[in-house]
Amino acid sequence: MGERKRVPLGIFAVLLLISASSFQLLLASDDADDAIFYESFDEDFEDRWITSQKDEYSGVWKHAKSEGHDDYGLLVSEKARKYAIVKELEEAVGLKDGTVVLQFETRLQNGLECGGAYLKYLRPQDAGWKPKEFDNESPYSIMFGPDKCGATNKVHFIFKHKNPKSGEYVEHHLKHPPSVPSDKLSHVYTAILTADNEVQVLIDGEQKKKANFLSADDFEPPLIPSKTIPDPEDKKPEDWDEREKIPDPSAVKPEDWDEDAPLEIVDEEAEKPEGWLDDEPEEIDDPEATKPEDWDDEEDGEWEAPKIENPKCEAGPGCGEWKRPMKRNPAYKGKWHAPLIENPAYKGIWKPRDIPNPAYFELKKPDFEPIAAIGIEIWTMQDGILFDNILIAKDDKIAESYRETTWKPKFSVEKEKQKAEEAAAAAAAGSSGLAGFQKKVFDLLYKIADIPFLSAYKPKIHDLIEKGEEQPNLTVGILVAILVVFVSIFFRIIFGGKKQPTKVEKTNVDSSATNQSGENGENEENKEKEESSSAPPRRRSTRREN
Repeated sequence: MGERKRVPLGIFAVLLLISASSFQLLLASDDADDAIFYESFDEDFEDRWITSQKDEYSGVWKHAKSEGHDDYGLLVSEKARKYAIVKELEEAVGLKDGTVVLQFETRLQNGLECGGAYLKYLRPQDAGWKPKEFDNESPYSIMFGPDKCGATNKVHFIFKHKNPKSGEYVEHHLKHPPSVPSDKLSHVYTAILTADNEVQVLIDGEQKKKANFLSADDFEPPLIPSKTIPDPEDKKPEDWDEREKIPDPSAVKPEDWDEDAPLEIVDEEAEKPEGWLDDEPEEIDDPEATKPEDWDDEEDGEWEAPKIENPKCEAGPGCGEWKRPMKRNPAYKGKWHAPLIENPAYKGIWKPRDIPNPAYFELKKPDFEPIAAIGIEIWTMQDGILFDNILIAKDDKIAESYRETTWKPKFSVEKEKQKAEEAAAAAAAGSSGLAGFQKKVFDLLYKIADIPFLSAYKPKIHDLIEKGEEQPNLTVGILVAILVVFVSIFFRIIFGGKKQPTKVEKTNVDSSATNQSGENGENEENKEKEESSSAPPRRRSTRREN
């Protein structure tokens, strides 16, 4: 049998990637069929979305690519503008039964200091609005998405609900909503409304908040009003006493209580410090000040030198007229007040009585208005906000699939790029810090090279430093080399010092002839040593002659 041909593993890897990509595209295609509404912005939006014609909304929407991707989105193109645009749905979406998922992506490409990037899910037009007149007053059922300005930093979830008793539409805000991500990456926001009256808020697929529409702890104001309210017509009786304690009416001010005694009195025991300069002013004219050349006495008035603190006062205990200091008056008691006692007429803090709340109602499920359109109505100080992949679905699995196929690949690329940029920035900062450290090291080495006892090694140390400055990566090697020089000098000093007396003696003997040439200073001292050391030989020579 012939040998079976082996197919390179690389081909299998390529085929696997192609298959995975095709599978993801098929999933996205299938999900698109399952979605109630989906807007990818792959094509220009102008034939599908309607821009508000109101004058205040002057911001220009653009069909643009997300930075670093071939994926298109709806772009906020100008700073400090109001924007409004709306897309009508083919059919209104009910929110009362089953699960409804609202999801969209946004990328704050230039950050977000002050502005919104949220969506409004609008009620049908018979509620009183028109697409070309879409504005802040257009009635919505749900408002969802990031908003940040000043102290505000939250992902809104607000729903409007009609009170069946009063007929009034009330905004109910999610309490303690999650914060807006602070980076410039693509993020996907998901709100899942379930049949058990709950809402889940997800950011990038991770649950950040879970709340119950009927709970007073989760929304402000609560969806279901309180059963009772304070009676607006109830008035506090005139004889109602809210004072818990009152001054004791039987108390009498003591006879020795002096209300006129001052808080402080002159300290008569104080004595003027010795050396006090009575005749010296605390401030004197600045002797170094000179009249400006352009000073005009007629226009500017008579010139006077500025004052400075008298230096004599700083050297002494003080200047000027001495006055005794003040001290606390031991007889001071202040204004007398009667002590407080329990008020026998105290009735407590008055509050109006409670009456049944005419606006109270009971609900087992929220009575949401249907969604007939999606609008973006924002006022932002930043440009570069990109909206993409707006989705309405009946299943959170569909939303999850969209996140995996449309958002996650982009986010992964952006995250890796962010990490690389942060690493490069950290490396640059580290390099800058190292350069500063190297400069300090080299400056110190130049100073060390100027030390007198290193003068013989100065050229060598300078040569090493210059090499280090030309090639900063050699800094450690330079330090080691200079350290070796120091160690060598150290050992020479230590071990050379034991032989020094012998060397000095030889030097004195050799220099005897030199001392006779008339040198002063050290030579005279050496001459004295020479004479004392050569005296015995002279005496021996004398004995031989005799």
